[in-house]
Order: sequence, then C-alpha cells, then structure tokens
Amino acid sequence: MNKKQWLGLGLVTVAAIGLAACGNRASKKDSANSESKTDLKVAIVTDTGGVDDKSFNQSAWEGLQAWGKENGLSKGNGFDYFQSTDESQYATNLDEAVSNDYKLIFGVGFALSDSVKKAAKDNEDVNYVIIDDRIEGQKNVASAVYADNEAGYLAGIAAAKTTKTKQVGFVGGMESEVITRFRAGFEAGVKSVDPSIKVQVDYAGSFGDSAKGKTIAAAQYAAGADVIYQVAGGTGAGVFSEAKDLNEKKNEDEKVWVLGVDRDQKAEGEYTSKDGKKSNFVLASSLKKVGESVKDLAKKTADGKFPGGKVITYSLKDGGVDLTTDNLSADAKKAVEDAKAKILDGSLKVPEK
Repeated sequence: MNKKQWLGLGLVTVAAIGLAACGNRASKKDSANSESKTDLKVAIVTDTGGVDDKSFNQSAWEGLQAWGKENGLSKGNGFDYFQSTDESQYATNLDEAVSNDYKLIFGVGFALSDSVKKAAKDNEDVNYVIIDDRIEGQKNVASAVYADNEAGYLAGIAAAKTTKTKQVGFVGGMESEVITRFRAGFEAGVKSVDPSIKVQVDYAGSFGDSAKGKTIAAAQYAAGADVIYQVAGGTGAGVFSEAKDLNEKKNEDEKVWVLGVDRDQKAEGEYTSKDGKKSNFVLASSLKKVGESVKDLAKKTADGKFPGGKVITYSLKDGGVDLTTDNLSADAKKAVEDAKAKILDGSLKVPEK
C-alpha cells in the first residue's frame, strides 16, 4: 500500500468514526424523546418564599418533579420552576415561562393572582393555574383552593390539648382571605376545647422574612404562649429558629411547641435539650397537599382535560388537607380524630372567617 492509499484509508476511517458518533448521539436523543410520555411542558412560578421554603412552594415543586419523573421528563426538559425573590418579578417570570414554550404554568400563591390574570389574557394559547385564589371568567385559567379552615381547626384542637399556659399564638404571613381561613379555623378549634384559652394573632406582612418571623415568635413566647401555629411560608423559618433557640436552653419537659403548615415540617423541630435529650418541638403539621394538586392538574391537562374556568376545592373529604399526629398525646389524637369524623359526616361546619 502506497502513502496516498494509506492516507485515503485513514480519512475514510476518521469520517466513518465521526458519522458513527453523530449517529450515536442522534439515537440517544431520539431514545430520550421516545421515553417521554407527554409533550406538555409545565412550569411553576413561585412567590417570594422560593422552592426551598420547606412549605408551600416546595410542596408545589416536589409535586411537579414527581409528575415529570412519571412522564420521563427532567428539569429543564419538560418542566421547570421560575423563582421570585421579589413581587416585582411575578409578571417577568410568567412572561419568561411563556417565552420558553411552557404551555401549563402554575402561579403558586394568591400573591400572583393579578399577574396570572394579565398573563392569561395576553397568552390565550397557554393554560394557567392559580393556587390558593380564585380567578373566574377566564377559560385558560383554573383555580385550586383548599379548605384551610378545616386543617386550621384540627391544629387548634392539637394546640388547645397541649398548652400548659392556656395561651397559644398564630403567626400569619400576609393578611388575606387564605390566611384568614387558617386563623378562623384555628381559633374555632382552640375554643372548641377550652374557650378560656387566649389566642395571640400577629402578621409579618411577608412570606419571605424569617427575621420578622423570629421576632414575632420571640414576643409571643415571652408573653406566655407555649404553642405557636405558623402559617407564614418562608417567614415561618424564623418561628422554628426562635423555638429551637429557646428549647436548647430548657429541659426537655419545659419545651415550647410549633405547629407546622402545608407539609410535614417535623424535621425542622429536631434539637437537643438543656438536659441532653434528643427531642422534637413540632407538635403537628397541617397539611395542604399542594404537590398532589399540581400532579393532578398537570395530568388532567396532559390528558386534554384542563378544567379551564373552574374552581377546584381540595378538602379533608378528598384528602386535600389533613393534620399529622405523631407528637400528639393520646388525648389530643382522639380529639383530632373525633373532629375529623364530624367534619366528614357534615355535622361540623368550620368557620372560614
């Protein structure tokens, strides 16, 4: 074989390898696409709490991830989130989601309601879901709301059955119809056990200010509360922080408690007491199954059954809300279960405001 023949063979070989590599990449890409069970692209736009708020937004993101996994999708390839660190970013993030070809977009939290209304009017070929508020009269918007008053009522019973000081606290993020439902249910639950128990109510004016949450919790504990129900998103992290700081300086049997919200927040309550005992100060968590709602509505949309223009209410009856009971006394657990039964059979109507 002469030199020209050798060089020619070498070039043919290199070209063949290159084509094989390209073909291999293409087949991998085709394989990845074939593994997807839907071509629907779904995104969530958070409120200021963010996807790691250990509460509302995180539940929504976990639900979307679960839906994506079930459908062979991955972050950035079929689903994603757009995080808002400030209210001014809501509209921008909704627009960015549309620009990235997402066809189902969740606005997580009532604070996004106005921005979702406008985005939906501007993009009629995109479907939207507002979580925790009602937008009616727009065919490309569905509303997911929750019986927060029912969950709050159960939390109130747990608090009333646990307090030793006959004083409990409620820390809300921002005053709104949603937070009012929680507060009304909580107060009613407390009073159903003992009308003489005092309920201290304070609002932080934000769902993303943990320092403010810590300050409010410190004041409520100092005033005599020994159980605080925080319904404040990222602001609630400050309530947990204050409880931990206090409890680490107390013997285990003198602990103050926190009631979690939206998801099981028991992990936030782990600490070691002054007398060296490993313990937990999260009494219970009221569950708002936002993640399940996200999965449910994403599935309906992928199946061509987007409930446009409708308001879907998730309640105790259909598993939309609930209360964890791991750290409750036997007496408190029984009281919670009795109340659940009355709500479910319709003999107990929990106030919403």
